[in-house]
Amino acid sequence: MKKSTVSVKNVALIGVMAAAVYVASAFLQIPIPTAIGSTRIHMGNVMCLLSGMLLGPVSGGLAAGIGSMFFDLTNPAYITSAPFTFMFKFIMAWLCGIIISKFNVKLKLSFFSGAAAGSFVYVLLYIFKSYVEDRFVLGLPFDAVMLTVVQKSVVSSINAVIAIIVAVPLGITLLPAVKRFLPREQDL
Repeated sequence: MKKSTVSVKNVALIGVMAAAVYVASAFLQIPIPTAIGSTRIHMGNVMCLLSGMLLGPVSGGLAAGIGSMFFDLTNPAYITSAPFTFMFKFIMAWLCGIIISKFNVKLKLSFFSGAAAGSFVYVLLYIFKSYVEDRFVLGLPFDAVMLTVVQKSVVSSINAVIAIIVAVPLGITLLPAVKRFLPREQDL
């Protein structure tokens, strides 16, 4: 049985990546108004995927979830979504990290597959949550809900494609340096 220890380096990297996720979410964005509420194109998902690629599934998931959750907690428009954001972004980075760790990390295809799977699952979770919230919590008419869901689906898909295109080459480039600093076996 493998003993799991949390190193100071690991905690530091989780904190650094959580901060990068927060900054990319808060400051590298283009807000887009929708029929009900708003959505945005942002670089936060790039950093979420990069967290999973560089830190592994659990540590990367924590960094992605914490950074995204703090963005929501500091923005009145998103504060009620913070628990969902933590879970969804954790899952996004966790899935990306799992796929990369199960394949040979030297294969560039594993980076693309991990990023694509993490992004796809996140888009599905976000759209499902938006539908349930607008339809059943807010009680909005079906037509209004579908209009918003379609708009958010388009923007989320754009975010996913951007995240994959940017995170994959960054992950491939940065992973050797991170591995020298923190071996992947030290993932939480």
